[in-house]
Amino acid sequence: MKRVLTGIKPTGYAHIGNYFGMIKPAIEMSHNKDYECFYFIADYHALTTLKNREEMKEYFFNIACTWLACGLDPEKVVFYRQSDIKEDFELNWILCNVTPKGLMNRAHAYKAIVEKNEELGVDKDDGVNMGLYNYPILMAADILLFDSDYVPVGLDQKQHIEIARDIAHNFNVKYGKCLKEPMEKIDDDNKTLIGLDGRKMSKSYNNTIPLFSTEEALKKAIFRVVTDSRLPGEAKDKDCTVNKLFKLFSTKEEAQKFEKDLLNGLGWGEAKKQLFEVANRYLSPMREKFNYFMAHKDEVEKILKEGAIKAQLVAEKVLKRVRIAIGTED
Repeated sequence: MKRVLTGIKPTGYAHIGNYFGMIKPAIEMSHNKDYECFYFIADYHALTTLKNREEMKEYFFNIACTWLACGLDPEKVVFYRQSDIKEDFELNWILCNVTPKGLMNRAHAYKAIVEKNEELGVDKDDGVNMGLYNYPILMAADILLFDSDYVPVGLDQKQHIEIARDIAHNFNVKYGKCLKEPMEKIDDDNKTLIGLDGRKMSKSYNNTIPLFSTEEALKKAIFRVVTDSRLPGEAKDKDCTVNKLFKLFSTKEEAQKFEKDLLNGLGWGEAKKQLFEVANRYLSPMREKFNYFMAHKDEVEKILKEGAIKAQLVAEKVLKRVRIAIGTED
């Protein structure tokens, strides 16, 4: 049985890019008897950007309810809060000492800030805290602490798994084979989801479709999808954003008919109306579950605490192995 691990930061409300890009594939993996799944909410990772106590509490609970509403079964998945696993942060420090600074210099998030600061003509490290700089090492600890074989991620997160693998390799070279070297697992069908404006779906672009908004808010979002100026009766591009989004929510037969109708001149207004209908049909059952869990906080907390107990049993064994390897425990 292969072990699968993934996490999500509670830094905002989930959108369909989060769902199709990471949550859905991860939950599908949990139904495969060949996988043992560990999924967590990365609340300490969120501290790099989230500085408000109430926002942290709100986003954390929202994301926990999102996972459960999307179909996570606590009987099939070890579901836990990152900050409940104290071994994670001890391993983080140990790994800091086998990680070259140059590896952190090449991390995408840090490089992006440096490049932006250079463009502005300010100090290259302006606005960079050590949490952000060392973020990939804590992520490596999250992964390596559970002997993870696979980590389901979006394409933009692939580098983090590569870094975790490099760090595990560095540790193993120095102390002998001790840490499993993980592999990323990317859903080939949804490597990059398209947002309302045709760019990658991202909160930073304000082009997302919220996962659990009201029907009215969902409809407004869908009708914001950017289209070209082709009139009803004119053939539409089958690679348009409306068609790509429709395929996410529809059956194969519905998708084939919709694409044919677009090529035959379906108007944008009617196309968006049909997109809303299939999206709302898909999301409504999950929205109902989400609202249930949001109203039952104690039930959600109980699930997370039980998950943390299961996770800690594994974490203790791996950390003991690491301590023995480095010589701090017999």
